Amino acid sequence: MGQGHQASDEAKVLVARLQHMDRMFEEKSNLLALLTKAKNAYIADLKAEIIKEKTGVDFSTLFDEE
Repeated sequence: MGQGHQASDEAKVLVARLQHMDRMFEEKSNLLALLTKAKNAYIADLKAEIIKEKTGVDFSTLFDEE
């Protein structure tokens, strides 16, 4: 009977570890999405700055809704 209890305890530990890993995976996925969004925004800003420097036209003002 002791082995059944031990197996049950091991299963609980494994489930807890799996749940922890699932939370970590979700956290890392969210961080990756956030960093990707920041990278894309930075690239867009760089492109706009390069265009402004080369042409003298500030495209960001063309799309402002003021």
